[in-house]
Amino acid sequence: MKLSVLIFFSSLIIFAGCSVYTFNPKGKSAYSSIGVDRFGNRTGEYGLEDRMTDQIIDALIADGSMDVVPVENAQVRLEGTLTRYERSPYNPDQNDQVTQYAVTMHFEIMLVNSATDSTIWVENINKLGVYNVEDETEDVGQLDAIDQLVEYILNKTTKSW
Repeated sequence: MKLSVLIFFSSLIIFAGCSVYTFNPKGKSAYSSIGVDRFGNRTGEYGLEDRMTDQIIDALIADGSMDVVPVENAQVRLEGTLTRYERSPYNPDQNDQVTQYAVTMHFEIMLVNSATDSTIWVENINKLGVYNVEDETEDVGQLDAIDQLVEYILNKTTKSW
């Protein structure tokens, strides 16, 4: 009898402690909903704006800190533009042969309060993606840079650090 009561109360304490745990370090975002405007692109690298926008939306949905809703219904909206795109040799070998290239993407990103149309934050950032010439395409470098952008936006928008 005492053993079953002990097990019952131990289970109760364990389950009560687990009910408040969260993987989000802040616990909950300061905003309840976000809309993502289609990214702009001032470069000749067409199609990147759709890839960036889609990856950001997917990451925000997966994160779950905020509801991702149409821009007109959002508490805050994320706006961004790819302002510059560069491809350059990266890490030549001892014979000055280029084995890797770097894609550097320059962005202007801002978070805007939809109700007041005021800027919450604005950042000009650069992200670099590297790819191997022999077995990868430039798309690999682009995806790497976009992944870094997505991580930056998630941390800036939903985390407390």
